[in-house]
Amino acid sequence: MASNSTSPGLPAGPGLVVEDDPLLADDVAEILRGAGLDPVETCSTTEAAREALARLSPAVVVLDVRLGDRDDGWAFAELLPLLAPHQPRLVFATGAPESIPPEVAALGSVLSKPYAPADLLAALGADRGTGLFGRLRGALGG
Repeated sequence: MASNSTSPGLPAGPGLVVEDDPLLADDVAEILRGAGLDPVETCSTTEAAREALARLSPAVVVLDVRLGDRDDGWAFAELLPLLAPHQPRLVFATGAPESIPPEVAALGSVLSKPYAPADLLAALGADRGTGLFGRLRGALGG
């Protein structure tokens, strides 16, 4: 019987991997599945990721910031608080961490490629910053 629990510190629910390297996307998806996330979907473009976000409502998003269709994949991260009912835990996985504006990087954790599976799980389990939208939501919601 399959376990319904995730690794300590990780939220339960679906995972979304936005990565245009199919082998890396599959590896990251397997790491997330192994940590108990279910289902886990992979997308190679920001458009496919937007569609997946609408139907999946992921608990976790691992986002490459340099995708085949856009060089500013980090802009997708700015949409997460607006499009998802619950803001997912976010990890930017990139070979160009310096390209992420600081205010966007504050929405999640940043990992430089290549990274170890344990580093990904640690980043997903870490307390995240509130980010701009989280601070706004907190200020408006009381």
